[in-house]
Amino acid sequence: MISGRHFGTRNDRINNLMNLHEYQAKELLASYAIPVPKGQAADSPEQARNLTAALGGNAWMVKAQVHAGGRGKAGGVKMAHNPDEVESLARQLLGTRLVTKQTTAQGQPIHQVLIETTTDIAHEFYLSLLVDRGRRQVAIMASAAGGMDIEEVAATEPEKIITEFIDPAAGLQGFQTRRIGFAFGLDGTGIKQLGSILSGLYNLFVEKDLSMLELNPLVATKDGALMALDAKINLDDSALYRHPELAAQRDESQEDEKECIARRFDLNYITLDGNIACMVNGAGLAMGTMDIIKLHGGEPANFLDVGGGTNAEKVSEAFKLIVSDSKVKAILVNIFGGIVRCDLIAEGIINAMTEVGVNLPVVVRLEGTNVEQGRAMLENSAVSVIAADSFADAAAKAVAAAA
Repeated sequence: MISGRHFGTRNDRINNLMNLHEYQAKELLASYAIPVPKGQAADSPEQARNLTAALGGNAWMVKAQVHAGGRGKAGGVKMAHNPDEVESLARQLLGTRLVTKQTTAQGQPIHQVLIETTTDIAHEFYLSLLVDRGRRQVAIMASAAGGMDIEEVAATEPEKIITEFIDPAAGLQGFQTRRIGFAFGLDGTGIKQLGSILSGLYNLFVEKDLSMLELNPLVATKDGALMALDAKINLDDSALYRHPELAAQRDESQEDEKECIARRFDLNYITLDGNIACMVNGAGLAMGTMDIIKLHGGEPANFLDVGGGTNAEKVSEAFKLIVSDSKVKAILVNIFGGIVRCDLIAEGIINAMTEVGVNLPVVVRLEGTNVEQGRAMLENSAVSVIAADSFADAAAKAVAAAA
């Protein structure tokens, strides 16, 4: 699997990753002395035109800034040969939505375009860094067959992709740089440039707590220089408190609205395509709940982990998120009361259903601390819930209710 090709997809969101736009990623690369084309973001056609004078050159790339790959094939990356054309292309893109193979049918909104000088390309390479959790090391993935169709290379010619693992105690080694350089067909000067780039990439990756960094393509220009022509960066949400300057660059317009709301209440919420909403405490239990829904023939509408130390307020906010999804036909609440007490969960369910006015069938399975008190509160309340005795019973009842 090529890491960066899943940039901006649900995989990233389930793994709690924050994405940067291309122009933001390139600014970060430049701060680590990694060569990038001259460019700047614009949020209006007039600004895009004015940038051509500041950047210089005779031709410019106009690149839609969205959190999705496949922009070029979708019409989001175009070349302009004069300032009038730059302004015209920016006008065509700004304010629209770009649909690529990595977006939903609604696409992603374009609020900015990157205006960039053109590059004389002699060869395209693929280069990425990501965390290999099994080895607990940073992995470098590289291929001389870089460009837009790297996924096809991975699927049909995997031997063209090489991987180097960096021992955190030793750091990046010279032989690893040379091995990648030889695979790229670089000469001594090119390998020296590559070593400088790889060193900068590794330092950036570690110091900024990245989860994925991809250059596709890293190009060799016709005068022999190496340059990052495109860049994608994923940051680990869990480490963002250490990097407020990066956290401030988050673009919530590129993210699911409900997921943004969930983040404000410290809820882990991911929108999915099914019709059975899940509310669970604990990521492992949430994954298991989605699996057992599938096992019984249903489709989960979301991943929703309210956390081990949840309270009635968070449960109420979770219900509001769930009922805001028009696809939802039934709700499955599956709570194991370890740290959190079942009576507090029951209180939150009652409050939420009363406040929001839930008209959907709600299946509730409670186990753990104060479970009897929680079940009694639900049974004696004015709200209507379907009680379940076991994990499987809860899933079966939720699937039946949704149908």
